[in-house]
Amino acid sequence: MYAMNTNNNVYTVVYTTLVCVLVAAILAFVSMSLKGRQEANEKAETIRQILSAAQFDVNSLKGNDAIINFYKENLSTAFLINAEGNAIEGRELNCDEAEIVTIPQLKRQNYNVTDEAKAAQIEIPVYAFNNGVVALPIYGAGLWGPVWGYIALEPDYKTIKGAYFDHASETPGLGGKIKDDPAFRAQFCGKEINFDDVKPFAIVKGGAPAGKTNAIDAISGATMTSNGVDAAISAWVKAYQEYILKQQAVSREPQGDVMPLGGTEEENETVNE
Repeated sequence: MYAMNTNNNVYTVVYTTLVCVLVAAILAFVSMSLKGRQEANEKAETIRQILSAAQFDVNSLKGNDAIINFYKENLSTAFLINAEGNAIEGRELNCDEAEIVTIPQLKRQNYNVTDEAKAAQIEIPVYAFNNGVVALPIYGAGLWGPVWGYIALEPDYKTIKGAYFDHASETPGLGGKIKDDPAFRAQFCGKEINFDDVKPFAIVKGGAPAGKTNAIDAISGATMTSNGVDAAISAWVKAYQEYILKQQAVSREPQGDVMPLGGTEEENETVNE
């Protein structure tokens, strides 16, 4: 009977190849098996961030289902707008399914937001709640990787209700404070978006000037991360400018609860006549 020589190079190569193929197959199977759960976790986390920015109490919500159900109960409408500030026809987000724009999708849109030549391709989301608050995303680059978050506006579309930020790899205790330090996020509450200023909103190194309603203090020791969040806010607020200005005008008219408008430009004009 032929005995395999386990000491030659051919055996070593064949054995190593088979082991690698087997391990790769197992890892691929595990990855596919967990993909659905991973996507569900990511969706629930994104929704939790949106709710946190809008100042809903999410600490008592345990589990993905609780977060998603709370979101659906409090959501009025969600839709995509273009650079002209108009809802894109046929691009409403499915509220019954708690459809959202994912972080990777925000990353892709960031190329359009930050490049004037691609402004015509802008499709960015508005999340509007039953209490009149709307949450708008931002996305940009920190010191070590991407940063993103949500800024929520009061029904006047000028006053900031709250904000929430996250990151991929900022330094713990420094840039990581954009997520971990409640005091940083609390600075946004009650501030304003002011399009009459050079920057509608600013994060200021060394501290915002006293009495300035559209600026907050940067994080001490985290200049690059603070600058990244500041740049992201500036770019995305500019992308939302036409929409925000239109809604500010609507909010000043004595029409009752007609905001936010999620229809096309023609439909919105009909509603407001």
